Amino acid sequence: FCIAHNGTLDREYLIRNLTERGLSPPPNMTDTELMGLGLHQNLKAGLGWAEGLRALNPYLNGSFSIVILTSKGELIAARDEKGFRPLCLGWQEETSSYIVASESCALDRLGAELIRDVQPGELLKISKDGVEEYRFAEAERHAYCPFEFTYFAHPSSYIEGVNVYYARKRMGHILAEKYPIDGDVVIPVPDSARPAALGYSEHSGIPFEEGLMKDRYRRKGSWRSFIEPEKREEVVLNITPIKKVIEGKRVILIDDSIVRGTSSKIIVKSKLKAAKEVSLLLTFPPIIYPCYAGIDFPTQEELLAYKVCKGKCSLEEINELVGKEVGVKTLGYNDVEGLSEGIGIPVDELCLSCTTGDYGCFKYKPKFRTREEMKG
Repeated sequence: FCIAHNGTLDREYLIRNLTERGLSPPPNMTDTELMGLGLHQNLKAGLGWAEGLRALNPYLNGSFSIVILTSKGELIAARDEKGFRPLCLGWQEETSSYIVASESCALDRLGAELIRDVQPGELLKISKDGVEEYRFAEAERHAYCPFEFTYFAHPSSYIEGVNVYYARKRMGHILAEKYPIDGDVVIPVPDSARPAALGYSEHSGIPFEEGLMKDRYRRKGSWRSFIEPEKREEVVLNITPIKKVIEGKRVILIDDSIVRGTSSKIIVKSKLKAAKEVSLLLTFPPIIYPCYAGIDFPTQEELLAYKVCKGKCSLEEINELVGKEVGVKTLGYNDVEGLSEGIGIPVDELCLSCTTGDYGCFKYKPKFRTREEMKG
């Protein structure tokens, strides 16, 4: 079979599953390959897909949304019981076909209709006979990743019934209530912060403007500014300021988050240098702890909010210290309650490990390698 995987699994437990069976997987196998090999062993032992995944699940520490194409032409789709990463099922009338995708925006592009989310802990088996539904795991609580709603997902997507665009816009309203700053113009960091900036502008009455534009004529590779650390500065350097919008203005800059802080510093000190003053507001709370569920900030030492306070500060203190580091007049993070309210999902149904340090939504606290160890 062929397998595709969105998420991150702790290799230690996957390797343990295989060594307990007398196997010695190569040291360079990825988490996806190790998961596939574990499933293969369970199928060889006579288990079906749902039973095989159920038997493997105790060793699956982390996040996974997977699709598998079998040798029989079946499509298997499964999502971990916490629901860290999204997965959805759609129907394309033109070809009378089911489609599985991480986000509903992919269905829109194919002219397909969203049927529903694949539920956490659910496995679907899709064949010419239709869709068979199985439960392979249950959980006391879910742990949806809020970064999907603030940054990763396409604005047109629906995740757990929530439209991403309106979630981001609601967060802009919440930031305007929490931080009523005097300013002349509200500007988003392109592109994910645009709906939040619109929301802030609507609620505050301060005009919204596009003061920073990504230069599509110079585009090479990804526009993502933190997923590939070695490229983040190049991405931000290709943002072009519109001086007429910025010059002499009190700018309220809206962004989704600060991870390492490099992008924010470049934007404030270089791209917005013509502004009279800059205030920066973030839709995501301070990121102080590593993410073990699939986002690329594996070491705590890389995180700006951790570096300035070592995780022992109040939100007000973090706002002040990070603001000084970035070089803005005022900096304001959203808090966990505001994040939850904006998304429309209760706090105890979100994974907040990266901001609270509580890894209770994992089976075990993962032991990931440092960036230097991964390179070595």
